[in-house]
Amino acid sequence: MDGGGGILRPMDEQVREFEVEPAGRSKTAAKRSPMRRALVWLLGLGLLAGLGAAAWLRPQPHATHPARPAGELAPTVRTAAVTMGDLPVELVGLGTVTPEATVTLVPVVGGPLTEVAFTEGQHVKKGDFLAQIDPRPYEVQLAQAQATLARDKALLDQSRMDLQRYETLKRQESIARQTAEDQVFLVKQYEAATQLDQAAIDSAKLNLIYCRITAPVDGRIGLRRVDPGNLVQPSTLTGIATVVQMQPITVIFVLPEDAVQRILPRFNAGEKLQVVAYDRSDIKPIATGELYAVGSEINTTTGTFQLRARFTNKDETLFPQQFVNAHLVVETLHGVALVPVAAVQHGPPGSYVYVVGSDQHVKLRPVSVGTAHGDRVAVLSGLAAGEHVVVDGLDRLHDGMAVAPVIDAPAGSAGATATHVKARKAAP
Repeated sequence: MDGGGGILRPMDEQVREFEVEPAGRSKTAAKRSPMRRALVWLLGLGLLAGLGAAAWLRPQPHATHPARPAGELAPTVRTAAVTMGDLPVELVGLGTVTPEATVTLVPVVGGPLTEVAFTEGQHVKKGDFLAQIDPRPYEVQLAQAQATLARDKALLDQSRMDLQRYETLKRQESIARQTAEDQVFLVKQYEAATQLDQAAIDSAKLNLIYCRITAPVDGRIGLRRVDPGNLVQPSTLTGIATVVQMQPITVIFVLPEDAVQRILPRFNAGEKLQVVAYDRSDIKPIATGELYAVGSEINTTTGTFQLRARFTNKDETLFPQQFVNAHLVVETLHGVALVPVAAVQHGPPGSYVYVVGSDQHVKLRPVSVGTAHGDRVAVLSGLAAGEHVVVDGLDRLHDGMAVAPVIDAPAGSAGATATHVKARKAAP
């Protein structure tokens, strides 16, 4: 016991307590510390994951036009200037190239085909010799008809002389009156016989002409369907070949019945309405002509009517039975604002364009659009001459956005490059 009234334990017990008990606790702590650290790490990771999920799922306020980061370049767009000019108003219909004359060389007389004088596909003139049918049978017929005519002429002369004698004897009352009168009718019979013989001669001569086949019109002759040596007959419907007139040539096309009142007043007034023939894909113009005729009725099944346009076709770009797209110009708009078709967009505001201002920011502007022709469209209201509209890069734009415009110019020109660089430097 110490002087303070406490109980004093032996020194060796104090030492054992100090040495034994801390040693046991340190071993247990050594075993539990890795588990505790792992648990702390798992709790920390779970907390971080929960915070991240909460931040992700938290609704963000909607920004209509997010601010552009400093230093980011404005999008490059291609622009075109608004110009004032004239624009034709067209009606387009599907048509077929139809020659004014298509003649099949069907023989008029029969016989062996002895000669073919044309080359397939060549151009021929009216009256050119093309083929020959054996003329000998018709030459014989001509000789027979000429001989018959000579005989009947002799009989006619004899009957006329007899008639003169009978008339003299009748006045002298030397013959019966009936004999003289019968001679008059005999003369008329021989006159009719000579006329019949002359017709037979003309028929034989005409057959000889038909044996020699010539071109009925100017044009291109097609492929030969009968070779020399074959027997041809008038019943041969396919004929020897076909001649097609190429210059001029026409196009028959159709338009909806609603277009009648737009065309007839001008056509009846004598206006020359221009028609341009485009290829089947309606991209490349082939030839230019004018309206030649308007059909007389409307097809009640299709609700269309036919028109015919004539083309000089000097270079023969139009070919018979070719399908074309006929563009009929019914009027021309004068002094209207013109922009590329690609500049006009359509959406909830209606038709609109993006106009590039002097500060190189775009402005959405509603416009009233008229007719289109080719790659241009007429803008009836909303634009002024000299303004620039965006024609490429529209999908990235919104109202008030800064852009780097590239003014539409010929590819590779110095002006286009300088404009582009200047615009990009000025963009925020």
